[in-house]
Amino acid sequence: MSFYIYQNKQWPNFTWDSDSVNSRLVEVRHEQGRLLGRMENLGFNLKEEATLQTLTQDVVKTSEIEGEVLNENQVRSSIVRRLDMNIAGLVPSDRNVDGVVKMTLDATQNYSAELNKARLFDWHTALFPNLNRGVYKIVVGDWRNNTKDDPMQVVSVSIGKEIIHFQAPDAKELETEMNALLVWINKENRLDLVLKAGIAHLWFVTLHPFDDGNGRIARAITDMFLARADKNKNRFYSMSAQIRAERNEYYTILEKTQKGDLDITEWLLWFLNCFQKAVLNTNQTLNKIIFKSKFWEKASVLRLNERQKLMINKLLDGFDGKLNSSKWAKITKCSQDTAIRDIQNLVDKQILQKEAAGGRSTSYFLNENFVNR
Repeated sequence: MSFYIYQNKQWPNFTWDSDSVNSRLVEVRHEQGRLLGRMENLGFNLKEEATLQTLTQDVVKTSEIEGEVLNENQVRSSIVRRLDMNIAGLVPSDRNVDGVVKMTLDATQNYSAELNKARLFDWHTALFPNLNRGVYKIVVGDWRNNTKDDPMQVVSVSIGKEIIHFQAPDAKELETEMNALLVWINKENRLDLVLKAGIAHLWFVTLHPFDDGNGRIARAITDMFLARADKNKNRFYSMSAQIRAERNEYYTILEKTQKGDLDITEWLLWFLNCFQKAVLNTNQTLNKIIFKSKFWEKASVLRLNERQKLMINKLLDGFDGKLNSSKWAKITKCSQDTAIRDIQNLVDKQILQKEAAGGRSTSYFLNENFVNR
């Protein structure tokens, strides 16, 4: 019996239990259709804000899965600039941030374009603009080769013991293997595009064609297929954010599948479940966006200063911890007295409410009933 899936003589002729997978697919596609229908009824500004939030999460979370933390404000600003959105308050972004954004946007905005070797090399080069990764130099914009350690292994260390989770195909086989994958990706067939996304993801990470960045590129390929399935450049759900939330399960099912036979039923069912959760979680995000829009529509007749607008937006986007006058003063760079006046003014306008505990520990929260007054 072959130890790794690609060593099977029938590779890459994947099989799966059609009844169980198709049954799950119907449920997932139904939820996806409901979400897309809901989004179609929104105005341009709300669609744009939802897309911006989703793409930002996609870029941030796909990097977090690999242990790399990106500045969310930089990511958002980089996306806004590349999509030429009319949004103020942008900050400069690092080259590594711009690189992940470039790849993500190319995958989702140009979803119908052919995926070829040159495009993959361009994505890889964008991920590593400084050519170096850690303490060693990696091959950038080309398949991994035999100049470094080969075979490529995914290894962890537990109590002084090295554990090999996966060993990729030898570098000399990559040209042939990747050609076969790219032909399959670009070939028109009757396979549902959501299933094709799951298979392409597994196939790509199994080949592990690059020295580094394979996971992020696999998820970009997934996003490309999901955009094709939606027939829409606007992104309303983040598969990477959901995978990040289930990172341990993600690595476990990948390892199990890569050490199994060519029956990938378990992987596809996990992928579909993950996809459905991503879609359902978007409904919560969408509710927040709609509430924010209604809030500002209601508040448009009120006279608010820039400090108040800034802090209200922070509360609407999800303020970290409790809001008090000290935090207000620090964030808006004003005096304590000015902060207290700003807050009291919003309490008088019934935008903010005071929490029950008073005195020096007084904190405030957004009055959600303001929208319905």
